[in-house]
Amino acid sequence: MSTDQQKGDMSFLEHLEVFRWHLARSAFAILFFAILAFIYKGIVFDSILLGPKNPDFPTYKILCYLSQQLGMGDALCMDELPFILMNISMSGQFSTHIMTSIVAGFVVAFPYVFWEMWRFIAPALYEKESSVAKGVVFFSSSLFLLGILFGYYVVSPLSVHFLGSYQVSQTVANQISLSSFISTITTVCLANGVVFELPILVYFLTKIGLITPSFMRTYRKHALVLTLIFSSIITPPDVTSQILVALPLMVLYEISIGISARVLKKQEKQFSKQ
Repeated sequence: MSTDQQKGDMSFLEHLEVFRWHLARSAFAILFFAILAFIYKGIVFDSILLGPKNPDFPTYKILCYLSQQLGMGDALCMDELPFILMNISMSGQFSTHIMTSIVAGFVVAFPYVFWEMWRFIAPALYEKESSVAKGVVFFSSSLFLLGILFGYYVVSPLSVHFLGSYQVSQTVANQISLSSFISTITTVCLANGVVFELPILVYFLTKIGLITPSFMRTYRKHALVLTLIFSSIITPPDVTSQILVALPLMVLYEISIGISARVLKKQEKQFSKQ
């Protein structure tokens, strides 16, 4: 009897037991990488999370270079971010350290966690679990990582610079709490990581018949409006930042249309052969 048949003959409680072990292994992987992140806090905080606070961050250097090349002088150069980070709670730094380590553990363990979830779901959807799973896990993990990097190198620096330097009055200095700063960086990065999973989501929704390429083309303008709204939420309220975020999201939308069309075409061929 095949593995798929064995799982199909399982009772509801047996399925829960199998799912529990998938969750347990996923949690162990997250915990393992979270412990490593906790130990190497110098890399996680000084080199990564606090990077957008430094004027020599790669994004700021690129913006300064573009500013000079476009004849704008130092208009886009950022020599100093006018705010300081502070801790206002006795356990603030320790609790931030723990929560950040967990988030870092999830990000690093994401490919394995997704693989574990896919192993549980795939037998109910496909006959050749192993061949399909490899592609799905690879592309899903790649898109998630790409979204994380986009959020870190594009959205986060823009958000930090705008929000950190914004003042309603020169008499009010910006003294930002550590937890607020870290929360902004991690939230922006995770949000972009999730959004970049759009092609994978469209793939499955097309597979089960919930959406079609024609549907996505018809509501392209609506998608553009929703993209701009989402961009305005996760970025500073300036047009440049919103466009920088909206453009790759719209590119992902167009790619998703192509994926949906390809899936639908393949299904039609299989149906015609039958």
